Order: sequence, then C-alpha cells, then structure tokens
Amino acid sequence: MSNYAHPEVLVDTQWLMDHLKDPTVRVVEVDMSPEPYKDAHIPGAIFWDILADLLKSDLSINLDPTAMEKLLSKSGISQSTTVIAYGSYPGTGAWIFWILKTLGHDKVYVLNGGHQKWVAEGRPVVSELSNFTPTQYRAKSPDVSLRVLQPEVQASLEREDCVLLDVRTPEEYRGEVFLMKPSEGTERGGHIPGAVHIQHTRTLNEDGTFKSAEELHALYGSHGVTVDKQVFPYCAIGGRSAYTWFVLKYLLGYPNVRNYDGSWNEWSRLPNVAIEQ
Repeated sequence: MSNYAHPEVLVDTQWLMDHLKDPTVRVVEVDMSPEPYKDAHIPGAIFWDILADLLKSDLSINLDPTAMEKLLSKSGISQSTTVIAYGSYPGTGAWIFWILKTLGHDKVYVLNGGHQKWVAEGRPVVSELSNFTPTQYRAKSPDVSLRVLQPEVQASLEREDCVLLDVRTPEEYRGEVFLMKPSEGTERGGHIPGAVHIQHTRTLNEDGTFKSAEELHALYGSHGVTVDKQVFPYCAIGGRSAYTWFVLKYLLGYPNVRNYDGSWNEWSRLPNVAIEQ
C-alpha cells in the first residue's frame, strides 16, 4: 500500500465492508458533535464525543486509565477486540490510534479515507444507534515512550537533532486565531520558537486517503523533518499532532517521533516560556 513502512495499520473501505458483521470488530466514530453520527454513520459504529469522552475539562487529552476503561467497557470493547477508528474530521482516526496504543490496546487500525471516502463510494450508512454488551476492560498505564512532555520540549529548543513540528493551520501558527477561545485570557497566540510548520491536512489526498510514502517523505524532508532527527509534533490539544505522529511513525517509519500532547493548550499558558508570532 503505497510503500508505507507499516501498511498493516490501515484498513480500506472494502475490508471494512466485508467485516461489518464480524463480532470481533468494533467500529468507532469520533467527532465534536453527535449530530452527524445520528444522521448517517457506518453500520455498527459506536460514537465517541471528543469533548465528553476524550478530553478533560481543561481540554487536555484524558489518558487516565480508569476513565478510558469505562469508555471502552461501555463500548463493548475488550482487549481482544479489533478497533477500526474514523471520523468526519481528517485525522481523527489516527488520533484514536495514538490514544489506544498509549493505553496498550494492540488491535487498533485506521480507516483510510474515513467517513468521507465511505460516503463518496456510496457505501451504506444508518441512523440507528449501536449498542453492545458492556465488557470489563482493563487498560495499562500510559506508555510514556509515545509522549514528550513540556520540560523535554523546552530542552529541545537548542538542539539541532530535534525538530518541533507545528501541524496547526497557518492562522494558528501565526498567532492570528485560536482553535478555542482563550480561557480567561491566559492563552497566548503564536508558536513555539523555531517550530517548523506543516499543516496536518497536507498529508491527505482529495478523497481523504493518505498520500503515498514518496509524497510524504518529500513533504517532510523539504522542511528538514528527516528520519535521522527526533521529531516532536504539536497542535492545539494534541489530536492533530497525534495524527502526525501516526503518519511519521507508521506510514514513514521514523524511529524517533513522540507526540507533545500538551501542545499549545499547555505551552501558551505557561508564564515563563518563549513564544514567536
């Protein structure tokens, strides 16, 4: 599949079509609002609300094992369930891949093209809500090797072997707009000093599928994001950067990439860190 380093982490729409009635497979749709899901979702898909299910009140990603155990259990997912993740927003499925890998769930895959490609091909969608028998999921402690925390990001600013990769929109990078309204005036606009900017959607074809490995290597390499460096992607709340982690690590085989999931939500509120605009 386009010479990816790990093509096995992707499933295409035909594979999913063939496995819709497989009891060992659970399809997860993720979005900011349940309304699109209620209108038309892939048959058998369950819904995870980004704000209610995946984020804490401060908009950081909820990696608390107990909270995720509850979500996975009520979704009818066990440790042996094959999870196929997708969303209406580009990259959502790869974000879920990162979350579940962080918590030790091995059988998670990304639907290449997501909801966009599924609908474009005229494949079936339903409005009936999906319910499954709850399980007793037991999550592992978060895998620290998939994350980079703020102190190490700070220390990397002077290192030539590290690349900070801002994957937000150009407007966010320039400090002109925020993904969310600043909380009580504490969020500043701009980017981490020296960060390279490559918007995460530049990795996608028009149909929502991932570009080829050759195109992706050219995209990142032309900006100095090369396989020999440590790469720390970040965005607003860690979702788009988790997507970029997936692209670099699994599609391109970069050995040293970790997601800064604290992202701009954390960095912009720290009083003693530098910011560029």
